[in-house]
Amino acid sequence: MSRGSSHISVDAKGRMAIPTKHRDALSSDDGAALVVTISATDRCLLLYTAPDWAEVEAKLVALPTLNPQIRKLKRMLIGHADDVSMDGSGRVLLPPALREFAGISKKAVLVGQGDKYEIWDEAQWLAERDSIYDIELDEANLPDELATLAF
Repeated sequence: MSRGSSHISVDAKGRMAIPTKHRDALSSDDGAALVVTISATDRCLLLYTAPDWAEVEAKLVALPTLNPQIRKLKRMLIGHADDVSMDGSGRVLLPPALREFAGISKKAVLVGQGDKYEIWDEAQWLAERDSIYDIELDEANLPDELATLAF
């Protein structure tokens, strides 16, 4: 389960050290194989374990490609997906093109999302986080999927 957030540094080579508290969620039996891709909705990256990504990718591949929105989504998510791995020091090398897309240089934030992590440029994450807090929550207009959720 991917949850919580951590501020992290990215070195000159584009490697980020995964904080110890997140390493177990990203480790798997296949040598810590991971997949990183761009977000379809935000200027951030998405980091999946290989098994979790395989499920997402299979669902995407099964979608019909005659729909132009689906083609765009596939191009974005599958077309930018890159296999990465965690080294013995818990570092992951983020591909340059993906770092450029997300505007990640020296400081980043790893944000758990349950089945994946988001990787944000620190300044962009702080602005996004602040904008979330500015939104008034209208409990009367919550989606039906949230009707039974208590928090």
